[in-house]
Amino acid sequence: MSGTKGIKKPVDEAEIKRKAVKLVVAHLKKKVTREYMGIQYLIGWLEEMDELLNKEEFDIREYYAMRKQLNSVIESTLDEEMRGKIRNSWHSFGRALEKKAKPY
Repeated sequence: MSGTKGIKKPVDEAEIKRKAVKLVVAHLKKKVTREYMGIQYLIGWLEEMDELLNKEEFDIREYYAMRKQLNSVIESTLDEEMRGKIRNSWHSFGRALEKKAKPY
């Protein structure tokens, strides 16, 4: 073993945001527990979001565009309960994009 245990590597702010968004997406996937009118829009959005998260390069503009699209998904959701769950995720997505790396 090398002697690097305990040394903190500087954390990239883009990676902090990406990880936070991944958590939001994972929670959103767990919220979709049943079929409802408009689910196809959310499924399409989730597939597109997975592709974005798998990209090596982090472009914050793409994430903001996806957040806007999620707002459109909310408007396309007729089920009141699911609309509320997705709206909560939309707010969490915004907070994830505001995450900052902790200073050392």
